[in-house]
Amino acid sequence: MSVERSADQLVDGISTWVRLESPSHAPDTLRAMAKLISDQARAAGLTVTETDHGATTGPSLTITNRAAGDERKGILILAHYDTVHPVGTLTKNDCRIEDGKLFGPGTYDMKGGTYLALTALGDLSGAGDTQLPVEFLIVPDEEVGSLHSRPTIESHAARAKYTLVCEPARANGGRCVSARKGTGFITVEAHGRPSHAGVAHEKGRSAIREIAHQVLALEAMTDYQRGITVSVGKIEGGTTTNVVPSFAKITVDFRIPDPEAGVELKAKVDALKAHGPDVKLVVNFDLNRPPMPRTEATGELLKTVQAYAAQAGFALEEAPMTGGGSDANFTAALGVPTLDGLGADGDGAHTLFEHILIATLPERLKFWQFTLKRLA
Repeated sequence: MSVERSADQLVDGISTWVRLESPSHAPDTLRAMAKLISDQARAAGLTVTETDHGATTGPSLTITNRAAGDERKGILILAHYDTVHPVGTLTKNDCRIEDGKLFGPGTYDMKGGTYLALTALGDLSGAGDTQLPVEFLIVPDEEVGSLHSRPTIESHAARAKYTLVCEPARANGGRCVSARKGTGFITVEAHGRPSHAGVAHEKGRSAIREIAHQVLALEAMTDYQRGITVSVGKIEGGTTTNVVPSFAKITVDFRIPDPEAGVELKAKVDALKAHGPDVKLVVNFDLNRPPMPRTEATGELLKTVQAYAAQAGFALEEAPMTGGGSDANFTAALGVPTLDGLGADGDGAHTLFEHILIATLPERLKFWQFTLKRLA
């Protein structure tokens, strides 16, 4: 039997989490958030282990009902407790209820969904309360690329039969995510030759002029039909207006739908050449998160949990491939059937109108209870 909780009870718990702001770059707030989560998990009878990632971030938390000696592959739940919002965002989007919505930084992405999954696991904390052992990994740095926590995520994925991710449900329908694009970054530096812009302009080699050519070349690699996007998001360079600039740099975001597209894009980037004479290019291509393709095993997992959602009172529909990446990309790349977007229903991720839909919280909690208890 599932433990019944009212929407008001769930709002109270989620609000406590939201009022403790925890941006990715504020380690003191991250550690405070980790303690709040750990205390709740231990109070529910779950075992908590911390993985320290150093002074610049918070710890990863592994919360489990796995019995000692149980080495079976189980369910891995993934979430993060960092947000994109700096401390003080509560003064701009305070934690409040309006029109059936709970507002506040991190409500939707993703403290609401994480709270629901942890509450459900706490209701199933005893050995044997779930068909499979459950490990809930909550990391502190997903919003900045999971650079610290990725090895921890991948080590947990190695002992997982399935991965369920608490990222928010897609807006306008609460759909889950079965496929994500891979994400990465390209940097291009142009090194030219400085000179006086008025007295000896011809002796200079403008790095900004060079980088302008590279901007156009990279943006032209976007292919909407293939699902490949390349976006120059930042440009910097030069010193002052009367000096031919000797340095310029661009930082580029790219998204790819499958590994083959990544190989193709990297080959194009590696082939970039300087347009002007006596200019040196330094190019770096970094695939931060591999693509998460929809597999047959993922489709079967989706069918199973859709039945649990129906029993909980709502239809869990599937969203098309999304361009955003998450930690689900890492587990899917290791061959673990992975479903994402199973968190709270709402809208406004990374904005000042971020919110979750209060009426959906009890049924979403039941979904997690049914799924964790019955999935085998």
